[in-house]
Amino acid sequence: MEERKKKLLLIKLSSLGDVIFNIPLANALKNAGYELTWLVSEKGIQVVENNPCVDRAILVPIKQWKQRGFCLENFKEYIQILKQLRAEKFDIAIDSQMMLKSLYWLLFCGAKRRIISKEGRELSVLGGNEWIDDISYAPNSPIVLNYLKYAEHLGIKTDDIKVSLPPRNDVQIKKIDELLQGFDSSKPLVVIAPATTWVNKHWNKDHWKTVVDEIGSKCNLVFTGGPNDNELIEYISGGKYLNLAGKTDIMELMELFSRANLVMAPDSGSAHLAWATGNPAIITIFTCTPKEVLAPYGDKKKYIALGGEGFSCQTCFKRKCKLKENLNACTNLPSPKDVIDTINTLIF
Repeated sequence: MEERKKKLLLIKLSSLGDVIFNIPLANALKNAGYELTWLVSEKGIQVVENNPCVDRAILVPIKQWKQRGFCLENFKEYIQILKQLRAEKFDIAIDSQMMLKSLYWLLFCGAKRRIISKEGRELSVLGGNEWIDDISYAPNSPIVLNYLKYAEHLGIKTDDIKVSLPPRNDVQIKKIDELLQGFDSSKPLVVIAPATTWVNKHWNKDHWKTVVDEIGSKCNLVFTGGPNDNELIEYISGGKYLNLAGKTDIMELMELFSRANLVMAPDSGSAHLAWATGNPAIITIFTCTPKEVLAPYGDKKKYIALGGEGFSCQTCFKRKCKLKENLNACTNLPSPKDVIDTINTLIF
């Protein structure tokens, strides 16, 4: 009789970047023989669902619950998901979210071993019955490797770092085909995703404009972002070039990034999604967050992290700048010349 696979629940709800950082962990766990279920929110569901790194994905509709506010319907849905988890009789649960929003899932999922790092915030450590040392933002250690410490705790070798994404379907592929129609195939495809959710992660918009003015005629240039990023993109692009802000979902972005020669972005989900596709060179511009930890992991000739140094306050890891003078000074570095020189090295 074939031995039953041990069942493991991975709790990583959001954000998109953090979900992507956990894909190598999921692959390591599954390759070691675990039957893997991933509990994820709307922000990461598209990169987890149908991903070969998992056996199943379970959606926790956090965004929808917040929109509804406190209500009985939310509670009923929460109980339904919890019953689904407990019915699985998990052998192990890992909480790599390590926050209040993951505490209840870890505590009540029914797993025999409930593993979390000692650094868990917002009382999340109380959900565990097995604790490992701090892992998520160890100084100068890439976060992808830090998350793999959960696998190492289970005795799994993590020498082979595998990143995977769900396959795109014919409709998604055709859409990107149509959007890129008419481009000059002799020129490289460059995608700029200039925005993210933290304003002080944004690079100086006039610096972006300088870079675009320099490279625009030498490449096929595409801008991506959400619906709220149109004003920023129109300023940077001068109303020229292909602007896909709000016109693509995550799956379509995967397809677009997989065709690009170069993707440029601040420390954002877009930069990390581009990395996960495995194809483009990436320039990530850092301001208030640590590039040694969060930069795309791997070939340093292909993945270039700029900025993130030059001021005593870096890296503060704060959503809002605390300086009274020289506010958001870190968003002015690197210089446009540094970025242009790097682009020339990578693709021209």
